Amino acid sequence: MAAISDLNAAELLRLYRRRDLSPLEVTRDALERIERFEPAINAFVGIDAEGALAAAQASEARWTKGEPIGLADGLPATIKDIIDVKGWPTRKGSLTTPDAPAPHDAPAVARLKEQGAVILGKTTTPEFGWIGACHSPLTGITRNPWNLNRTTGGSSGGAVAAALLNLGVLHLGTDGAGSIRIPAAFCGTFGIKPSYGRVPAYPASAFTVLAHQGPLTRTVMDAALMLSIIGQPDMRDSTAWNTPAPDYRIGLGDGVRGLRIAFSPRLGYVTQLDAEIETSTRQAAQMFADLGAHVEEVDPGFAEPIEMEKNIWYAVAATIVDAVPVAERHKMDEGLRNMADIGRRISLADYLAAHTQRNELTQHMLRFHERYDLLLTPQMPTTAIEAGRVTPTGGRFGDEWINWSPYTYPFNLTQQPAASVPCGFAADGLPMALQIVGPPRNDALVLRAARAFESACPFPILAAPRGS
Repeated sequence: MAAISDLNAAELLRLYRRRDLSPLEVTRDALERIERFEPAINAFVGIDAEGALAAAQASEARWTKGEPIGLADGLPATIKDIIDVKGWPTRKGSLTTPDAPAPHDAPAVARLKEQGAVILGKTTTPEFGWIGACHSPLTGITRNPWNLNRTTGGSSGGAVAAALLNLGVLHLGTDGAGSIRIPAAFCGTFGIKPSYGRVPAYPASAFTVLAHQGPLTRTVMDAALMLSIIGQPDMRDSTAWNTPAPDYRIGLGDGVRGLRIAFSPRLGYVTQLDAEIETSTRQAAQMFADLGAHVEEVDPGFAEPIEMEKNIWYAVAATIVDAVPVAERHKMDEGLRNMADIGRRISLADYLAAHTQRNELTQHMLRFHERYDLLLTPQMPTTAIEAGRVTPTGGRFGDEWINWSPYTYPFNLTQQPAASVPCGFAADGLPMALQIVGPPRNDALVLRAARAFESACPFPILAAPRGS
């Protein structure tokens, strides 16, 4: 049998069913590796070893009787510390948040527990998830296991480090402007931002309609399993679909033959793109053609929506900072405070206009998807940036972090499903990634395309942090 650290969720469930492995063995292994790797990567806010072992023991008893309670019974999972877990504080990477335990599980956490998942702990985030890197005043720097001098990306940085090293197999992240896809790209794992509303959220994110919750996993099959669970209804979120989620594993292997796929290496406006990433993503797009899809290089035809994004994102940053007592704000990340300063200058009229423009962009993409089933783009224009920095060295992307993630935030504005799939390594030894974007509410198609690519180009795995 393979080492536990090499096994994905589907393989674990198969072994549980055959009684060749137990949830208790798997949980102990995950906890041991977390203890070993955590000093190097700094991916966790906290670990509940006692609670995890108790949950794993209960799961083992159920499997022994042949009575698992759900799709994830005995699977170890982690939760990003933006999301409530009953009995745990939700610190959001901030020294200004209370350490009082949350009274209830958030919807996605509740669904995971109902299906038997074993919660190992909570993972790191930048303060209030404000940047695409992962460092905070509360927890310090979270480091990329491929190169400890680089960031994991963010804001779901702890989740992706745990996913890459298989410290648990199901990892719950959030994505308001790329916070699942950026770290997935920087660390070479799979991550999907589902359609807005597929995964109920409560309490609501401060970033409102931009914010999605979704999986970070080693494999597409594991993400499909996880989305089938966390996408189930919860009436606490009135903006969610609150209709039963399908089993996204069904049809996952149907391939891409006959699909109409657009490939846009620059979206019509991106000027800074590493040449090797453009080459790699072009080769990835060709792979879809080799698999039988009809691939055409074409831009989606919208203007760069960065001001639209900033008028929402920065205004919200101001409300977050202004909710903290003035005497406490010096404890906050300076970059977040600077963003809030800009946000205070955004008028209500401009904020509301951005939402109107967002709707127009959404309509534009709906018309685009009448011609194309999927859109492929590079995921990030550069490999993982230096740990602890907000922007890459050299200044080519300017001073604001959003400038170096031009492929992510447009599809938060449109609320479409979008996934990041690894597509090779750059000369610096760091992963590169392709983005797969689908029509709203067609998450199954995005997963299916990602699985087809994964089958042709298996994703990398890493057993331990390099250089630790």
